[in-house]
Amino acid sequence: MPIIRTDDLCKTFRSVKRESGPGGALRTLFSRAYVEKAAVSHVTMSLEAGELVGYIGPNGAGKSTTIKMLTGILVPTSGSIEVAGLTPYRSRRENARNIGVVFGQRSQLYWDLPLVESFELLRAIYSVPRDRYRQNMKRFTEMLEMEPFLNTPVRQLSLGQRMRGDFAAAMLHDPKIIYLDEPTIGLDVVAKEAIREFIRDVNTERGTTVILTTHDLADVERLSRRIILIDNGTIIYDGPIERIKEQYGTHRTLVLTLAEPTHDAGLPNAELISNEGRVLRYRFDRRTVRADELIRIAMARYPITDISIEEPELESIIRRIYVEGYAQPDSKEQPV
Repeated sequence: MPIIRTDDLCKTFRSVKRESGPGGALRTLFSRAYVEKAAVSHVTMSLEAGELVGYIGPNGAGKSTTIKMLTGILVPTSGSIEVAGLTPYRSRRENARNIGVVFGQRSQLYWDLPLVESFELLRAIYSVPRDRYRQNMKRFTEMLEMEPFLNTPVRQLSLGQRMRGDFAAAMLHDPKIIYLDEPTIGLDVVAKEAIREFIRDVNTERGTTVILTTHDLADVERLSRRIILIDNGTIIYDGPIERIKEQYGTHRTLVLTLAEPTHDAGLPNAELISNEGRVLRYRFDRRTVRADELIRIAMARYPITDISIEEPELESIIRRIYVEGYAQPDSKEQPV
């Protein structure tokens, strides 16, 4: 049974249409017209317990609105929603015990208290047994390397330290599900890697279901095998990352390292995109050119010491979909 399920989920926001001109405010007061905006439209999805899913889309696509309905903050306009057997907006207190939330721009920590005292308050709020609290604190302090700043007031923490504290706070009560909204925004590479490792570990070791909403697609590519792509409030893709790479990542890059530099660097049906003397990079279309055939020709032509093939990055693929729109794949097309 899915731990998260939505069926034909919709959320429409209604706002007053304001008249312009000197008498506009008066006309709006006595004769109101309304404008409706569909933020989420007919979203149907299901997640099994223990999945780690990237929920991505451009600004205004409906990601945050979906998360707010899953957490019980917003009530859907229509459709059904179920999280761990509960309807979130009808059972907000019970739903809150099942979930953890981390927002990159907001914190649930207490600004003027030492970090460890924020954890103590959250332990009391969620009625976490003292033994379990100590176990979680010990494990999270080790995983997130929080020991040096546990007694530092939250307002004095760096962004990276505060984000580590927020992750620990979200997991203290052993939630079944955790929602992550831009969890690595503004962090340096060291802090990002620590957060990614923590997400991977809690998902693997504890079986926590994770929904990751982010514009940093490196996070998604490193952590998720499945992505849900939403645009204009509608899901346009739900499936493995590899499948969307096969469909849109039509070009690959062959990288050759040579024993000595060469100026004659042509290969049939491949575009030379850089020649750094001993390192050549060729771009080729995977649908029409076989990689093994291209490698065979290269090995016959050049003194090669190393060969690698680079797949297209997820970020470039998603950017292309945002610009061109998503097209359903032709079932007859067979990738090479």
